[in-house]
Parts: sequence; C-alpha cells; structure tokens
Amino acid sequence: MLFILFYVVAITILILYFTGVLARYNAEWLVIALAMTVFPAVLLL
Repeated sequence: MLFILFYVVAITILILYFTGVLARYNAEWLVIALAMTVFPAVLLL
C-alpha cells in the first residue's frame, strides 16, 4: 500500500515539475527529495 502511495506522489511531483508549477512556487527541492528517497532502493536492487 505504501508503494502505491509513493508512486502516486512521485508521479504527481514529476508532472508538476515538467509543467513548471514547482518552479513557479520555488519548490524544485521536492524533485531532489524524491531522488534521495529512491537512491537507497536502487543501491539495494
């Protein structure tokens, strides 16, 4: 269940990033935070 929630949040952040909404509100740090949460999972796989 948490994986589904994580994917929904991740896809939403990516859509907001590519449409420019995050840049408008100066919240591009969300993309970096998302990458930092994915990075340990990539190392374990």
